Amino acid sequence: MKTIPLALLILSGSVLISCGGNKKEKEAQAAAAAKQPQPYPVLTVKEQSTTLNSQYPATLEGIQNIDIRPKVDGFIQRIYVDEGAAVKKGQILFTIDAPQYEQAVRTAKAAISSAEADVNTAQLQVNKTKPLVDKDIISKYELDAAQLTLQSKKAALAQAKAELVNAKVNLGYTTITSPVDGVIGSIPFKTGSLVSSSGTTPLTTVANISKIYAYFSLNEKQLLDFSRNYKGKTLEAQMKNIPAVSLALADGTIYAENGKIESINSLINTGTGSVSLRATFSNPVRLLRSGASAQVIIPQHLENVILIPQKATTDLQGKKFVFVVDDKGIVKNTEIEIMENAKDNFYVVTKGLKANDKIVLEGFQSLKDGAEIKPQEQSADSVYAAPKK
Repeated sequence: MKTIPLALLILSGSVLISCGGNKKEKEAQAAAAAKQPQPYPVLTVKEQSTTLNSQYPATLEGIQNIDIRPKVDGFIQRIYVDEGAAVKKGQILFTIDAPQYEQAVRTAKAAISSAEADVNTAQLQVNKTKPLVDKDIISKYELDAAQLTLQSKKAALAQAKAELVNAKVNLGYTTITSPVDGVIGSIPFKTGSLVSSSGTTPLTTVANISKIYAYFSLNEKQLLDFSRNYKGKTLEAQMKNIPAVSLALADGTIYAENGKIESINSLINTGTGSVSLRATFSNPVRLLRSGASAQVIIPQHLENVILIPQKATTDLQGKKFVFVVDDKGIVKNTEIEIMENAKDNFYVVTKGLKANDKIVLEGFQSLKDGAEIKPQEQSADSVYAAPKK
């Protein structure tokens, strides 16, 4: 067995001692670093003004949707308009071929001529009888009889004239015109179709869409919140203080014209637990159509409220919490209350925070209540840039 030199053994021991010492030193440094407060971005909350937008699904309807129905029976002779066409009040839409009404007019005219001849004959008889009665040649009874006959013939003439008016009215019903300015709906009948005044299907519908009604609903809680947000002792007074509302169309774009809430139903639907509201929008270019869907957007302006980013909150059993940082950098998990409606990616805090409180913005998943952090103050302008757009 060979002998290991003493110098080599001393050198090896020194290396081992050195390596062991470096490892312990690094572990000690790591432990010390772990005890140091870690940096976290924080925000000092301030009171500010903001506007919340509440959106409600709505159904659009023209201010008038009028079914066009025939008042006489006959065949459609001609259709003057097409589906979707804009029409003016009094414009001809359809004509109906109904020769019986033309015949009724001719018959009434002939009856008038006959009645007029009877009146003339009766008048001649009166004129002939009166001088004879005045000379006592014939009795006054003959004059009375002649005058009664004249009255009867005049009544018959009046009846004939009334029948002519009625016949002309019926004949006029064979030409169907638009009762209002509007847009033509679907036309289920074609030229030559038989139509009747007793039919259940209208010839078409004319929608007056110069203005559009947007109907939407609020549940009982929303209605109570709604009534508290606007000044006024009565619902009518509160409606006057509601700001102009806007309309989000089906493609997400905002309609160019603002509207006004003009009606709130006084009765709550027991089946749905909601109440119906109506907003009116001007529709000068006929972009909005009856039957379309949209979203009514109601703004609510708030003064001196606290906004915090949604990402700064955590949810626990249906409650919201934030980490509040004190002057010593100690965090406390604090429950807050927020408004149901949000502003972009921000919550409006109603309870739990006050102005100048500091909250941790993000990265707090591993934080525990009472932990110490190194706050890194974030610029309010950069944090609140989104709601100021």
